[in-house]
Amino acid sequence: MRHLYGAALAVAMAAAVFFAASWGYLRLLRLPYGPLPAGGGSLIHAHAVLEGFGALLGVGLLAGLLIAIPWVSPLASGLPGLVLLAWNGVYLFNVHNAVRAIPLQGYDYGAGFKALLFDGVLALAGLAMIAPMFIPSRWVRRAAVSAYGPSAEAPAMTSLTSDLVGSGFTTPGAADTVVDNGGLLTDWSQTRPQAQIDPGPPSPPQSQAPWGPADYNR
Repeated sequence: MRHLYGAALAVAMAAAVFFAASWGYLRLLRLPYGPLPAGGGSLIHAHAVLEGFGALLGVGLLAGLLIAIPWVSPLASGLPGLVLLAWNGVYLFNVHNAVRAIPLQGYDYGAGFKALLFDGVLALAGLAMIAPMFIPSRWVRRAAVSAYGPSAEAPAMTSLTSDLVGSGFTTPGAADTVVDNGGLLTDWSQTRPQAQIDPGPPSPPQSQAPWGPADYNR
């Protein structure tokens, strides 16, 4: 299920790259202030620059979250990254086919995507976005916290007790003492101190060994 959500996030990420990032990048390329943005002055009132930067920063933030968050499926950023790298591969071998495959070229989205492809930005973004696919831990769901807490000794002790009971190596009443209830004792009567056996009065010391003297004449 986590990877299914990751595929849905991959579609959203691809749409953000094509529509938001392409539009923002084209806004930055069509600055009306000459060779320098805002004529070399402040960018506070340059709305075109701020809008373009805002769109690119938003897409970059989304991609960064999908790449960095451990519990997000690697497909969320990996699938769009693979598509971008494949598009750049086609562009290297056949520029005409790569450009012809870009949709909506009559709009700012398609023109901006073409500019991103020509400037190599899509290749860099694709390499960064496929990085989580090479981390093995991102493909495996994190194990749920055990009911026994952080220690894994309780299940092992319960299993050992069950094996001993089945083998007949337990003392009477031991099977009723430890049960599979979180590894806790339910019958504490078996843990009370046991009565000590009186060994009786000490025997008198023996003056000689219980066996007779050795016969050296044999």
